[in-house]
Amino acid sequence: MAALKQAQGRMEPHTLSAKGRGTEEGRVRIGVVGLGYWGPNLLRVISESAAAEAAWMCDLRPDLLDDLGRRFPAVRQTQDLDEMLDDESVDAVVVATPVTTHHRLAMRALSAGKHVFVEKPLACSSDLAINLIRTADQRSLVLMPGHTFLYSPPVNRIRELIRAGELGDIYFVSMSRVNLGLYQSDVSVIWDLGPHDFSILLYWLDEHPSQVISTGRACIDKNEDVAFITCEFDSGTIAHIELSWLAPSKLRRTTVVGSKKMVVYDDCSNEPVRVYDAGVMSRGPESRGPESRGPESFGEYLKYRTGDIVSPHIEGSEPIAIQMDDFCRAIRTGTTPISSARLGLDVVRMIEAAGRSRTHISEPGFLEWSAGVADR
Repeated sequence: MAALKQAQGRMEPHTLSAKGRGTEEGRVRIGVVGLGYWGPNLLRVISESAAAEAAWMCDLRPDLLDDLGRRFPAVRQTQDLDEMLDDESVDAVVVATPVTTHHRLAMRALSAGKHVFVEKPLACSSDLAINLIRTADQRSLVLMPGHTFLYSPPVNRIRELIRAGELGDIYFVSMSRVNLGLYQSDVSVIWDLGPHDFSILLYWLDEHPSQVISTGRACIDKNEDVAFITCEFDSGTIAHIELSWLAPSKLRRTTVVGSKKMVVYDDCSNEPVRVYDAGVMSRGPESRGPESRGPESFGEYLKYRTGDIVSPHIEGSEPIAIQMDDFCRAIRTGTTPISSARLGLDVVRMIEAAGRSRTHISEPGFLEWSAGVADR
């Protein structure tokens, strides 16, 4: 199975608009489309970034424009996307709208010659994601999905531990992402929350799953609000993911169990990463004498290790701000962002595989990763 490769590609540096080149730092001028739940946060970090300049805000709801206009008076407002896209001084567009609109709005921006940042997931199908990637490649434009957790300091610290071999072989990963809400009207809990954990798994393991098996239920409305997903990898690693909008309390907890050490990542804790020098080792069959006759004596040949628990220092950087700086860097230098469009495509493929597993209960969602963008 081909390993996931990211942040290694390089394109030609992109030319900023004349207005962008004229500013003191040559900042990337960005327009934000969608001012609902997440759009205001993106508008804020763009306004605070030394690498970017918030040029426009766009939404169909005038009350949202009025409210954010008071917070960001220098940012131009419009209810007409074409008005923003016609502004030649705009270098890039951020799309923070419902999932079903991602492809249509991102394609309009790419067709207007703008670099595009799309909130996760990249599109509502792999075919539409491939269409966006091809268009961006043909026009030499940056297309970046917003997988914010790839810029989280705790997530990157754990990735460093895995890549350095400190955890040993990864046996399994257990992930829980549950809360009471927020319900989404247009997508299931897998499409809403799954991209977070799927992107983290791809980033950590540098490997695609060979199959995805899921089960779920729509308890309250027509869309599934609880799902349990299992991913199997050719390396032997398995991952189990629990997703729910219907839980009594918020839980963002991941356990990574390796042959040498274990890690607990709790995104709701003041100590988000804890490394456990703990495990179980077999003494091997050669250590068993003839008196070993059954399972009652099996425990004598296991060695349990419980060592130190270490909570490494984690910097308090804001992932969404780091993410936006990476987007601007990709535009200015031609480097591939960590949250690449192809990683975004792989996430969408994992969501679709989970859906196929739910539709055909007896058939796991097998994944064919050999079919790349150019092969479709």
